[in-house]
Amino acid sequence: MKKEKNIAYRVSFISIILNIFLSIFKFIAGIIGKSSAMISDSIHSLSDVISTFVVIIGIAISKKEADDKHQYGHERYETIAAIILSFCLAITGGYIGYSAIINIINKSYNINEVTNIALLAAIISILIKEWMYYYTKKAAIKINSTSLKADAYHHRSDALSSVGAMIGIIGSMIGYKILDPIAAIIISILIIKSAIEIMLDAFDKVMDSSVDDETLDKIKKVVMNVDGVIKIDDIKTRLFAEKIYVDIEIAVLGDKTLIEAHKIAHLVHDMVESEIKNCKHCMVHVNPYE
Repeated sequence: MKKEKNIAYRVSFISIILNIFLSIFKFIAGIIGKSSAMISDSIHSLSDVISTFVVIIGIAISKKEADDKHQYGHERYETIAAIILSFCLAITGGYIGYSAIINIINKSYNINEVTNIALLAAIISILIKEWMYYYTKKAAIKINSTSLKADAYHHRSDALSSVGAMIGIIGSMIGYKILDPIAAIIISILIIKSAIEIMLDAFDKVMDSSVDDETLDKIKKVVMNVDGVIKIDDIKTRLFAEKIYVDIEIAVLGDKTLIEAHKIAHLVHDMVESEIKNCKHCMVHVNPYE
């Protein structure tokens, strides 16, 4: 637990520092370069700072040990953090899109004289945010963190938005100034799309969805390899944030003693929890096989 928290905190700290730098740099570049797309992109980077703080809080609470009030642990707090993150993304995307539409309606892009500094800021942003995406995603996979994974895709959406900003800036520089706010609208769509994907994934985990077919088949294989198990009468799984809970009914020969049947059930329990990644608990019920 402590090692996972340290990894998450280190990644989050680097994310905050880089996003603050990018937000300030892109905002200044957007003002000097007179690019609405770049200014919008700087707001997106600033929202990343806020979302990373949400991630830190979610991870800190989710790694707490189970207590009397939360006997199954606190893992779902991290899922809640991912949901909050998705709402932050959606609001950011909506604001950027709204501002761009207003600029087009008012034709305010006509006064823009986009310069090279805005283009440079977009390129630097793309490179840094892509690196942050791969760095954060690698850490998320290592510690199996939902909210950190969502933060990684937040970085990817920021890189994509910078690509859109770069296209808009180039368009403005060659005389197609309307491409700048159009790029901002494309940015907003990409951000909202990312928000919806993160939100749906988080809701899926909150609703106790079952594991995927591949994991279910692996669980069945592990159970059937235990000596004494004749067949599986029933099996149910549910996702508790990133953790897996398994309920199994197995059939053993009816002439087994209670102690023998208990040993088989206990072996099934131990094998499933050790062989299935992220399995937090396996409950085994024994039925007599006649």
